[in-house]
Amino acid sequence: MEREDIVDSILIWFKISGIHSDNIRESGIIAREYGLTLAQSDVIAQLGIREMTQNELAERLLVTKGGISQLLQAMECLDLVERRQEWKTKYVSLTEKGREIHDRLVPDLERFQGEFFQGLSKNEKKMMLEMLRKISGKKEKNNET
Repeated sequence: MEREDIVDSILIWFKISGIHSDNIRESGIIAREYGLTLAQSDVIAQLGIREMTQNELAERLLVTKGGISQLLQAMECLDLVERRQEWKTKYVSLTEKGREIHDRLVPDLERFQGEFFQGLSKNEKKMMLEMLRKISGKKEKNNET
C-alpha cells in the first residue's frame, strides 16, 4: 500500500469518526428530552421491535453482559423495562411506560437520522452502504483468520 493510500485511509477514518461523534451527540440530546441516556434510548428502540433475550440485546447494542445487566436494572427502577426468566434465559420487554416513550422517541430519532443524511441522494446512500458493507465484510473476514 502506497503512502498516499494510507493517508487517504486515515483521513477517511477521521471523517467517519467525526460524523459518528456528531451523530451520537445529537442523538443523546434527543434521548435527554425524554429523560433518558443514549444507552437507554437504544434499549427502548431495540425492544420496541420485539421482546428479546438479555444476551441478544447485549449483542445488538455491543455491550458486555455485565453492562447490559446494570443498564436494565436502572431501567427497571424507572419502570421502562421488565425482565422475566425462563430456566437459564432472561427475556426483556418494554413496560407500558416504556412502550409509550418508545412510540414518541423513535419517530424523533428516525426524523433526526433522515435529516442528518438528507444531503445525500438515494443513489449516494446506496453507494455508501455498499462501501461500508465492503469494509465491514473485510473486517469480519480478517477476524475469522
